[in-house]
Amino acid sequence: MQNILVIGANGTTGRLVSKILRDSSDFKPFAMIRKETQKPFFENQGIETRHGDLEGDFTSAFRGMDKVIFAAGSGGKGGDEKTIAVDQKGAIKAVEFAKANKLQKFVMLSSMGTDNPSKIEGLEQYLESKKTADDFLRESNVVYTIVQPGGLTDKKGTEKVELAHKLKKMGEISREDVAHTLLYALELERAKNTSFEVVSGNDELKQSIKNYK
Repeated sequence: MQNILVIGANGTTGRLVSKILRDSSDFKPFAMIRKETQKPFFENQGIETRHGDLEGDFTSAFRGMDKVIFAAGSGGKGGDEKTIAVDQKGAIKAVEFAKANKLQKFVMLSSMGTDNPSKIEGLEQYLESKKTADDFLRESNVVYTIVQPGGLTDKKGTEKVELAHKLKKMGEISREDVAHTLLYALELERAKNTSFEVVSGNDELKQSIKNYK
């Protein structure tokens, strides 16, 4: 059983990730929370928590962890300062702490559009911050997978996707399918040291990630 730190656990996608990990036979989730008031939600589901604030020092949350899923994100809300603090600086610190604590793998939830942030009006700073953090992870010598989904929806997951390094088109995907994608990417050799874009499609999710080079 591997211990997985879920950063951004209290977000919509993070909660799904934590629940799916809890129900797996291979992983035990630890939800990183910023406020004590967030603790009961996870305790009631049998999920342990670790305290940590992306805008502070949260290295203690990594102790005893095997791998990490970074699912935090401002979503472009709260202004440029908040976006940089969470999506860029917070993510970079998480990579540094993962390296310092010798974690086996870092799975990053990013976004489509990071290759050209200026193309999507209103999300330029968000995508630029994501790109900076992704690039830092790529150069960190930490084993990683970067997942770049299309627009997130709250639809029921199907585990049917279209996945490629670059899809050359926009699309949507359910948060539930993204959560499963992050889980499957935890496997050490699966999609190792690479990134991919993913939207809803017709291919089996688990097989697509397993076969991805």
